[in-house]
Amino acid sequence: MNSTVSDVSIKEDIGYETVGGAIQRHISDAVNWDEIERLNVLGLDEIALKKGHKDFVVIVTARDCDKITILAVLNNRKKSTVKAFLSSIPERLKKTVTTVCSDMYDGYINAAKEVFGEDVVVVIDRFHVAKLYREGLDNLRKKEIARLKTELAEEEYKKLKGVMWLLRKNVKDLVDEELEVLERFFKYSSMLEIAYKLRNDLTDIFDSDISKSEAQVKIDDWMDKAIKSGLTCFNNFLSTLDTRMCEIVNYFISRQTSGFVEGLNNKIKVTKRSCYGILNVKHLFQRIHLDLNGYSLFT
Repeated sequence: MNSTVSDVSIKEDIGYETVGGAIQRHISDAVNWDEIERLNVLGLDEIALKKGHKDFVVIVTARDCDKITILAVLNNRKKSTVKAFLSSIPERLKKTVTTVCSDMYDGYINAAKEVFGEDVVVVIDRFHVAKLYREGLDNLRKKEIARLKTELAEEEYKKLKGVMWLLRKNVKDLVDEELEVLERFFKYSSMLEIAYKLRNDLTDIFDSDISKSEAQVKIDDWMDKAIKSGLTCFNNFLSTLDTRMCEIVNYFISRQTSGFVEGLNNKIKVTKRSCYGILNVKHLFQRIHLDLNGYSLFT
C-alpha cells in the first residue's frame, strides 16, 4: 500500500512481474457491489492521466460516514459514460444514495439527475463555486496591477508587493501591516475594493448556518449588488448562478461537499507521479482500491 511496484520489488527482493502478478490476482479491477451495504454520498470529479493533456478520467467515489469507497475510474467524462455507470448501480444501492456532489460540468449534473431523479439531491461543490467567483476578483486584480505598474512611480508601486496573497487570505487573518497594504491598493483602485467586499460577502453566505431558502434570498441580494456595482469581473459567475442556482444552494441542505473526492484526487496525483504515470484505468482503479482498503483486505 502507498508504494510502487518497483518499491515493493526492491524491498522484498522479488521480481517486478511477481509483484504485478500478485496485484492482478488479488486486487479486483472493478467494484464488487456485493461488498457494499450503502452508498449515501456519491462524488464525481476528474483528473488528467497526463499532465497538461485533456485526456480526463472520471473518479467516482462514495462516502458513508467516514468510509470512502472507490466505485469506478471511467475512461472519459462524457455524459453517456457517466450515466451508463450510474445506471449500472444495483437498485438496492441506488436507494441508499442521498446526495451526488459534482463540479459544474453539465454532463455530471444531468447524468445524475436522469438516473436518480428527484429522489437524490445534486450539489455543486462549494469549493468549485468559490473557485469561480474568486477567479473574478483575481482577474480584476491582474488588470489593475498592470494598470498601476504603468501609472505609479516605481517606489510607490513596490509598496503594493504581495497584494495577490493578501487578497486571497482570509480577511480575519490579516494583521495590521497587511491591512495597510490593502488599503493603499484600494486607494488606487476603488473597483477592486468593491469586488473584494463582494467576494467576501459571498464567502460569508456560504460560511453561514442558514437554510437553503435563506441562502437563496441572500445570494439573490448579492447578485443585485454585483450587477448594480457595474463590475464585469463577476459576469461569468453570475451566468452560472442563473443556470445552476438550484444545485448551488442545495449545498445548504446538509452541507455536503466533494472535498473527500478532491482529497483522494490529490493522493492519486502523487501515486501517478511515483509510478511514472498510470495510463490504464483498470490499473489505476486497482491502485486506488489498494491504497484505500489494502490493510482491511490483507488483515
